[in-house]
Amino acid sequence: MTPQQRRDELLDTGEQLFGEHPFDEVAMEDIAARAHVSRALMYHYFPTKGEFFAAIWKRAHDRLMGTVRMVATESVRAAVATGLGAHLDFYRAHAALVFIANRSTIATDPAVRGPIAEDMTALCDRILDACDASGHARELAAAALAGWVAFVREVALEWVLYERISREETMELAMAVLDATVGSRVDLAAAPARSG
Repeated sequence: MTPQQRRDELLDTGEQLFGEHPFDEVAMEDIAARAHVSRALMYHYFPTKGEFFAAIWKRAHDRLMGTVRMVATESVRAAVATGLGAHLDFYRAHAALVFIANRSTIATDPAVRGPIAEDMTALCDRILDACDASGHARELAAAALAGWVAFVREVALEWVLYERISREETMELAMAVLDATVGSRVDLAAAPARSG
């Protein structure tokens, strides 16, 4: 087995365990035992449990980000709605990981928050590029998008974790906030200026 294959196997095992148990109840030794490797090998690949979970979360999130694209034949708003739908489906499919990344003791760890914040910044930049936003309007829209991302995360958690609202209501709320904030600064109805 190559080092990358071994790493992927450990990540698969960890994802499975974190799907079955709360973060604080899973020890690195548990993961090593389930993967049939030594503790030393586990720590060779991942020095801390936080870094290990961060790698699982980043891998899952990278897969999601690989599916989110601006399509040149539709409006920026429609492309954002499509991307939002993909994010919601990701949240539903990875509910246990989403809970850990947002509501556990590891949620504020820079190893977990950092890569996702970078991905969200890149996604916001793609939206602003697609709107051909520049100057101060871009700065205002960027601030609005940052707030929108935080809003979407909280509303999506409300839907996935507590099921007090539906997926459709989650979409409606998120798109209404996008229109009211970002849409007041850039033209979301325009076709994307650049694909990405």
